[in-house]
Amino acid sequence: MALKPTIYKIKISLSNIDENHYDSLNLTIAQHPSESLERMMARVLAFSMNARENLSFTKGLSVVEEPDIWARTLDDRLSLWIDIGEPGFDRIKKATRLSPDVKVYSFNLKSNSWWDREQVKFADLNVSVFQFKWKNIQDLAELVKRTMDLSITVSDGIVYVAAGNGECEIPWVALQS
Repeated sequence: MALKPTIYKIKISLSNIDENHYDSLNLTIAQHPSESLERMMARVLAFSMNARENLSFTKGLSVVEEPDIWARTLDDRLSLWIDIGEPGFDRIKKATRLSPDVKVYSFNLKSNSWWDREQVKFADLNVSVFQFKWKNIQDLAELVKRTMDLSITVSDGIVYVAAGNGECEIPWVALQS
């Protein structure tokens, strides 16, 4: 019998000062059985940083051909492809053919070695690559509850997250933009 995903409900009061976007988000997140809390929360951060109309989570790890997050136009074309983790060059090259805007958010301990290995290949692709600091993602994962109310502020390379049980800051670095 296959394991089922764990469902999380997250209400977010979003202030993205960098993009001049302010919103209230009600997200239902399905955590794949093989997905860590850190990866799930990296998805939430990427979603918050790119919040816009028609942005949605995909089936993610369950469907290899899809990104973790995407935005589609009214005529159902891809306008944004977001991958979380350390995807391979071939996957991102394909993504750049499918979507005019491709972003990668790397977040874990192997991030630096992945980027050292891939950055020369990625240099010719129209893709933005960002890295969250692993320790800060771990701090964020410690705040996770099945139902959460979060206040998220994005400003000058840092995501500030406040929850009922604590707060943390998650800086990111643009590796390629």
